[in-house]
Amino acid sequence: MRLHRLLQPLFAAALASGLAFAAVNAHADKPAVIRIGVAQQGSGDPPTFGGSPAATVQIQQSLEKEFAPDGIKVEWVFFKGAGPAVNEAIADKSLDFAYQGDLPAVLARANGLKTHILLESGVRSGVKVGVPPDSDIHTIKDLKGKRVSIFRGTNLQLVADNALAANQLDERDLRVINLDVASSLAALASKGIDASINDYHLYRLRDQGLARIVYESQNDGAQFTRQAHLLVVDDFDKAHPDIVQRVVNVFVKDARWSSDEANRDALFKLWAKSGVSYASWQAEYPPQSLKQRNSPLIDPFIVARYKAVADDALRLKLIRQSVDVDSWFEPRYLDNALRDQKLEHYWTRYDANGKPLG
Repeated sequence: MRLHRLLQPLFAAALASGLAFAAVNAHADKPAVIRIGVAQQGSGDPPTFGGSPAATVQIQQSLEKEFAPDGIKVEWVFFKGAGPAVNEAIADKSLDFAYQGDLPAVLARANGLKTHILLESGVRSGVKVGVPPDSDIHTIKDLKGKRVSIFRGTNLQLVADNALAANQLDERDLRVINLDVASSLAALASKGIDASINDYHLYRLRDQGLARIVYESQNDGAQFTRQAHLLVVDDFDKAHPDIVQRVVNVFVKDARWSSDEANRDALFKLWAKSGVSYASWQAEYPPQSLKQRNSPLIDPFIVARYKAVADDALRLKLIRQSVDVDSWFEPRYLDNALRDQKLEHYWTRYDANGKPLG
């Protein structure tokens, strides 16, 4: 009994020391910063972007608010070089998460980058063909032999190629110039090119009377759309699964807000902070509900689209080996968030052909 009394303070001290060590280690295990790459140039100071729930998260500083109590900073890194530049940063271990389109992510996976797709953010968007107002180009077929800008390596490229193929053309029938979004808009406005295959940024030139839009691919069906997602680098996922879950929770919450038609006006005003006007967002969204475009779901349609992108990339020799798409998606964090936020049935799931599932 006397020995027990003598050892009791030692055990208590050891226990306290162990708990303190565990607390220090738990704090040390937290990342000091979460680095998210964005496959867009961004505009303003600080830079922002629009057009997806990911943009809503960034503009509203939702992640910053989530992690401020933990002393964790959130760093959004914008890349003028879009998806290909994001891939370089992932390869350099400069990012933990990335927001980018389907094709560049496929190219990265084919080249061995270890990532997993967590959720979608900005889906079923098309490409547009803009031409000078006085141009004699009126259809895709009229692009033959013309100087046309395409931002190669981005998720614009494959949709553009598919739209050309549907009109018995390919890039070899055009005089293709590889330009980023800003350079392409400037070249079109100055008539340095005959046409630009681009995205919603073309609406700004149209509204200024500097361009005419002659084609929008999403009108031809779901197979002519492009998808964007949030992915996580595998090393970060393995080290901080709790942080990954919290990031996904925030993205799902803001996807829900961005999908509510009652918030349409507020949403477009929010995205207008990116430098793309309210009127441009109005023009971008009429054919589809907010829910269709802002769904985070990884459903059969999404999986089928990524498989199609991987197949097209291999066929066009953009990659040298096939990509295992099924194992690339990691839906458990998304499933947890949907369940905890009672959103399992909020967004419609679509089959591989883009038809609603019963």
